[in-house]
Amino acid sequence: MENWENTYKKWSSFKHLDESLKIELHNKKDNKAALEDAFYKELAFGTGGIRGLLGPGTNRMNIYTVRKAVNGLANYLLANRVNVKDRGVVIAYDSRYMSPEFAIESAKVLGSYGIKAHIFESLRPTPLLSFAVRYLSTAAGIMITASHNPPEYNGFKVYNENGGQITPDEADKIINTIKQTEDELTVPYLEKVDLEEKDLLSWLGIEIDNAYLSRLKQITKMSSEVQEQEKDLQIVFTPLHGTSYHLVTKGLEQLNFTNVSIVEEQAKPDPEFSTVQSPNPEEHQAFKMAIELGDNTNADILLGTDPDADRLGVAVKNKAGEYQVLTGNQLGSLLLDYILTHSDRKIYQNSRMIKTVVTTELGRAIADANQVETIDTLTGFKFIGDKINQFDSTGETFVFGFEESYGYLISSFVRDKDAVQSAMMATEMAYFWKQQGKTLFDALDVLYEKHGYYLEGMSSLTLKGKEGSDRIASTMNKILTNPLTEIAGINVEKIENYLSSERIIVADNTRETIDLPKENMMKFILEQDGWVCLRPSGTEPKLKCYYGVRGNSHQDSKQILQSLKETMDQMLDEMVNQPR
Repeated sequence: MENWENTYKKWSSFKHLDESLKIELHNKKDNKAALEDAFYKELAFGTGGIRGLLGPGTNRMNIYTVRKAVNGLANYLLANRVNVKDRGVVIAYDSRYMSPEFAIESAKVLGSYGIKAHIFESLRPTPLLSFAVRYLSTAAGIMITASHNPPEYNGFKVYNENGGQITPDEADKIINTIKQTEDELTVPYLEKVDLEEKDLLSWLGIEIDNAYLSRLKQITKMSSEVQEQEKDLQIVFTPLHGTSYHLVTKGLEQLNFTNVSIVEEQAKPDPEFSTVQSPNPEEHQAFKMAIELGDNTNADILLGTDPDADRLGVAVKNKAGEYQVLTGNQLGSLLLDYILTHSDRKIYQNSRMIKTVVTTELGRAIADANQVETIDTLTGFKFIGDKINQFDSTGETFVFGFEESYGYLISSFVRDKDAVQSAMMATEMAYFWKQQGKTLFDALDVLYEKHGYYLEGMSSLTLKGKEGSDRIASTMNKILTNPLTEIAGINVEKIENYLSSERIIVADNTRETIDLPKENMMKFILEQDGWVCLRPSGTEPKLKCYYGVRGNSHQDSKQILQSLKETMDQMLDEMVNQPR
């Protein structure tokens, strides 16, 4: 990229620059560090799209960087998909700053190529966008969201014609077409009035919602009789200022769950997410107000979705009578067990459960006990969605997919993680176990007693800047070239190198091929059903370390997990700080 100062001058002298961005640039004219950060590089298009801070500059989310991304997508679609102009692209957006504006800007660029845009008339969840791509048979989908990032962020995610997040191969091709756009300030576009005049813009209303809700009702495992019954389950729900309010409340109503208390302070969309430190149900502070309401209503289950409603968090009372948030691994395992034990096995011939390589092995144990095969994918739900797409031609049956980071999918009419589906299934599961006199934590103990005391954890090492990135790369290279043979006194049985796609059986040094896309990741399979996995984060300056164990008791598992963590933390700290 050219010198950042030249790029800044080009923007500041552009006579048609958006007025609000022009004012921001003027206010920063004496802040060299801020200007350099805004212009020293282009906002990276990752495997799913772009995400970044809002503001002027090539390294920021604004109408010009969005236009450039859409320009690349349009050219990619015209070269690689059929009937693109007629099929069009469906666009949805969440509650963040500039989300509606970015949706319109996307349509304006698509329209300049004669590609019709279908935009939701108001904010919608990410899983509904995935559903709409399939329902409308569009050539692609665009979701304007930054998921659970802080308020100053927004993003742009691309979905393929199957309704899933774009695959790495698709992303590479789109990136190449984006690079062919030399000047983001002069990307061609049509004005909104011209789009409507040329019938290149249609507005989507509740038709898609109703179609989704119709499919949603079909995922239940309850009998018709039970569905019609009044249910003594007390529910608290918070959409965390995001997009899920309508679909979750309507979905619960369809199943006759009527005792629903809403966290009203968090029910309305709010781009500031003003009542939480972070609108992320993975972080337990996000449940503070839901827990307060739960205490007041004696709720059986608390539900919380992130702003774009693809992740679900659930809290229930533990043995001490206090609300505790289930981990993603725990909730996923409970959902899998409930689904498989409440399904007609004759229907699920060639059935498959899909999880990522860093997700709990308890899922595999549950699937094995129900004669269901487990398929592992790389981290990221896009890989689970892509595997489901393959089932359309192989005849395999998808029954459930999940990842440790609070993403679950019950039915494949959506091809991405879906917090709305998950909220419905978690609620009816809680109702089932309440009828047995148990909470979900009691149900989890049943699974542990049957399959073993599985426990997982994750730690990360944050190293910012170029120096930090270099040290992360150097540390991963050391581990890849000199793999560990024991960790915390436990022998390594298998070494899985995902960069070379090779699995080594340590005992006899035999080698197997790992049939997954290449990724900079190393996993060590240990004796005693334990494992450790290392990978650099794709979105943050972090080296992540995942752990999984299976002990003879909860206490045994905690001790083994702590030992693995302490050993790996010390080893990584020493590696990172070694002189280079």
